[in-house]
Amino acid sequence: MNKLKNIFEPLRSINPRTMVILIVAEAVVALAAWQLSGGGLIPTPDKVVSAIGRIFVMPDFIDNLFASLVLTVKGMTISILIALVISYLSIVPFFQPLARFVIKCRYLTLTGLIFLFTLLTQNGHQLKISLLIFGIVPFFVTSLLSVIDGINKQEYELCTTLRMNSWQTLWEVIIVGRLDQVFEVMRQNFAIAWLMITSVEGLSMSEGGLGVMLIKANKYVQLDVVFGLLVIIFLIGMAFDYILGLFRHWLFPYTKLQTR
Repeated sequence: MNKLKNIFEPLRSINPRTMVILIVAEAVVALAAWQLSGGGLIPTPDKVVSAIGRIFVMPDFIDNLFASLVLTVKGMTISILIALVISYLSIVPFFQPLARFVIKCRYLTLTGLIFLFTLLTQNGHQLKISLLIFGIVPFFVTSLLSVIDGINKQEYELCTTLRMNSWQTLWEVIIVGRLDQVFEVMRQNFAIAWLMITSVEGLSMSEGGLGVMLIKANKYVQLDVVFGLLVIIFLIGMAFDYILGLFRHWLFPYTKLQTR
């Protein structure tokens, strides 16, 4: 009785087993509600599962999936490098205006900038990579600057007492000392990249991708295929999030101790 009461009370913690049961129960209720309320244009879960089976046997599915993964990883890697340079240089007063401007760029919509990026790039691949970078970097820099702003002043004072200069303090406190948090920021922002990939692929269909498959299915009103692709994209995103979480605990095992 107390366990049931704890589920509905704020600020209560429940054990992992109860949480798994809660997740499974809510998922079953949601699927049952979807099945009962579906019909018409909205495909029911059984039709979506059937569509997923057909998608996996499509001859171009693996190629499109591989194209989306390569584009996401490439765009994410370049974005991380650019964001890290901007964030670390923001410690230098001369570069602070640049970092603050990049943060504000997250309010710029890509829709109005597509024409500009089309003029600045030479082909569809460069256009998609540029849009991905422009969409990811401002959010990445925002998160990294929050990490840097949250550093305790005592850590800087400790470096001063150890007779370190400014660049040594930057290396020890911000770069090396916050690598685990940088990895966590990268993990969180990977979701943004994966979210954007289908929209970006719709701008240039020459290399294929899951976004191209989605657009074609929408064009021919194959809604069961659309929902099936969305489920596949959702599951792949969750798998990446889980794998990156495992890598974080493997690379920085002390973070696992802190979260217990």
